[in-house]
Amino acid sequence: MKVILQKDVKNVGKVGDVVSVAQGYARNFLFPRKLATLADENKVRMWEHLKAVSEAKKKKALAERKELLEKMAGVTLTFKMAAGEKEKIFGSVTAHDVSRELEVKGFSVDRRDIHFEAIKMLGQHKVAVNLGDGLSADLTVVVEKA
Repeated sequence: MKVILQKDVKNVGKVGDVVSVAQGYARNFLFPRKLATLADENKVRMWEHLKAVSEAKKKKALAERKELLEKMAGVTLTFKMAAGEKEKIFGSVTAHDVSRELEVKGFSVDRRDIHFEAIKMLGQHKVAVNLGDGLSADLTVVVEKA
């Protein structure tokens, strides 16, 4: 029996795959758990269309993220923080702070996409922005004494 998988099923296939399975397996396991649907001609065409639309959206989003990273590459963010002796700042610069400062400069980046250890010293630091799919850029964060 041919079915279209609606969710990943271990040792059977991934979402959207049209696979042949035993009739009892489909009727007793896949269908009741809404893991698959019967693969008739209309549903296969509809699923192919949905996959094509999804791929187009992914390509558009990927292009937007690439453009954002190209604009963002080489950006320097400056923070003025109170510091004590030995150039240690009071508090720290976190991903949330970097995200807010990027928004001020016109870039919308989620704090979860910014990767670095919290900055606790004065000076110049590198910060990585990773937007998935191997897309990343390095920013420079400068922490100065206020």
